[in-house]
Amino acid sequence: MSSVQNIQSKSKTLVMEDATIDIINLRLRTYIGFNPEEISKQQDIVINAQISYPAGNACSSDEATQALNYKTITKAMITHVEHGNFKLLEKLTADLLEISMASELVTRAKVTVEKPYALRFADSVSLTLSAKRN
Repeated sequence: MSSVQNIQSKSKTLVMEDATIDIINLRLRTYIGFNPEEISKQQDIVINAQISYPAGNACSSDEATQALNYKTITKAMITHVEHGNFKLLEKLTADLLEISMASELVTRAKVTVEKPYALRFADSVSLTLSAKRN
């Protein structure tokens, strides 16, 4: 359920739905897996996230304090991944979803974590989780 905000334009009132921030192909390395070679060597992962929030105030004020700070979210993701050790894509993806939803401004988020070369004959394996506020 997206929230809707009315904002005043120069000549009319617009009904604005939530803005969606897309973090695209954030490439990091971490320990992920439970096989011996996965435990001892970092692997590449690719993160994609969609984070929605009501941006009407940011749109009308043009003030950074009214916007969701995606740089802060991305930095928290990077720190968590680079200092982490994960057995399952499910755990890593859930952690990143929690980071994405940390701000009370966020109404919904979706995170996909891709593990390139995880399967023979496949480019990658990915897992997606999403959440929304009631």
